[in-house]
Amino acid sequence: QVQPVESGGGLVQPGGSLRLSCAASRSISSINVMYWYRQAPGKQRELVAAISNFGITNYADSVKGRFTISRDNAKNTVYLQMNSLKPEDTAVYYCKGTSLTWGQGTQVTVSS
Repeated sequence: QVQPVESGGGLVQPGGSLRLSCAASRSISSINVMYWYRQAPGKQRELVAAISNFGITNYADSVKGRFTISRDNAKNTVYLQMNSLKPEDTAVYYCKGTSLTWGQGTQVTVSS
């Protein structure tokens, strides 16, 4: 299995934006659905967004209208555009797909 590499996290003020990237060292074109998860301190990992190879997307209610998931199979990369960030979005963000192991994640901290 291949471990993806997440990047793009950081410290941002409430209302700000970040774009996360998830790069795999193998082709993701055969992976039907790619996911973004997040885990806040003391909480269970939760599903944030998903995207199929057909471009069908699904989002957790808490991020609908603020986050956008996309994928570029040619670059073996999945993205998560996060706008209007809130303090409750603070978490480590991970991407996942079939035959991809859990990566190290990227820390997102929303604070003034």
